[in-house]
Amino acid sequence: MDRFLSIEAFVTVAKSGSFAEAARQMRVSKSVITTRVQQLEDYVSTPLFHRNTRNVRLSEFGLAFFHDCSELVCKTDCLVDQMREHQGLFVGQLKIHALPGFVLGHLAAYLCEFQEQYRHIVLDLFVSDMVVDPIKAGVDCSLQIFHTPSEDIIARKIFPVRRVFCASPAYLERHGVPADPRDLHGHRIGLYSGYPTRDRWLFHREEEKIVLDLKPALRSNSVHLLKEYALEGAGIVCIPTLVASESIQSGALHVIIPNWQLSSFWLSIVYPRSHRGGAKLRLFAQALQERYAGEPPWDRALTDSGILPRTLIDSP
Repeated sequence: MDRFLSIEAFVTVAKSGSFAEAARQMRVSKSVITTRVQQLEDYVSTPLFHRNTRNVRLSEFGLAFFHDCSELVCKTDCLVDQMREHQGLFVGQLKIHALPGFVLGHLAAYLCEFQEQYRHIVLDLFVSDMVVDPIKAGVDCSLQIFHTPSEDIIARKIFPVRRVFCASPAYLERHGVPADPRDLHGHRIGLYSGYPTRDRWLFHREEEKIVLDLKPALRSNSVHLLKEYALEGAGIVCIPTLVASESIQSGALHVIIPNWQLSSFWLSIVYPRSHRGGAKLRLFAQALQERYAGEPPWDRALTDSGILPRTLIDSP
């Protein structure tokens, strides 16, 4: 029995709550994870989990054992990273979760630059619109807008995510251009389904505010689908500038009511507090923040041309 591998399997099952998910994260078969946990239970002579067909939960002993085991796995990983860093070597795998709205059209160039500098770091990128807990998901970090506040995770802001209402010239020619947020009630609307405010929208103009409940004709968790919907002339959509900027600059989409602003969210890199010293993660986070420091290039193109104001309104 390899005690460290068995302890690592135990910790991964405990964090993910599933033998199958632990196997996926560790890239081995479920039977391997089951065997390693069983060997550890035999070694300590007590069950570490209560198992049934629906879930897996820690036994009383497993719960007491888990914290120290988790610390051991983390410290071992950090120690190996420190040894490699001391020798100028950065080797291994970095598991990342990221939003498709950011990944498509923007992240590949950064990944290319990062791996040109750190050729021996393998990036395992999981792309989805889900809000994930990086600890339970078994990833080193997550690039996301929304996350559950927790003392166990750290969130570092990368760049603001501005949102605009926009539509194609063809749609606006047929249905007219809204002059005021309230005019949106007379139009076919496409909205992103993941915002915490749901169908409630707050518009800002200097000291004035308007709150609207908008009922969309299309609701989707894909901002890219919403952009395509607008490009087809199907309606007015609200999408982030990081997705819309190129189409706005080309004239394929027009910003609606640009003198009224929506609040901006932030894309952050979110990672477990226990991984704070990991060399690979530290390098990745630092390079990401340096690349997107200041005003993002897709916003700068719109503010330089006067399409959008430079001021931001942060979400509460």
